[in-house]
Amino acid sequence: MATYRRTVEPAKPQRRILERFPAGAPRGVWPAEGYAAEQRRNGIPARVVMDLDSDSFLVIVEVAS
Repeated sequence: MATYRRTVEPAKPQRRILERFPAGAPRGVWPAEGYAAEQRRNGIPARVVMDLDSDSFLVIVEVAS
């Protein structure tokens, strides 16, 4: 007789988008990184991710669900 083990996926934190930046900025210009750094200086743990579907950079924060 087989026994089954139920596995529980850990809950992924939800993301809140603070700002969107188009990916077509001139070479050497990183507006999303600059905005995220400014937010971190203000105590907000922001980071930058790439949204491939919209071809843009998102500045996000993880929020507890």
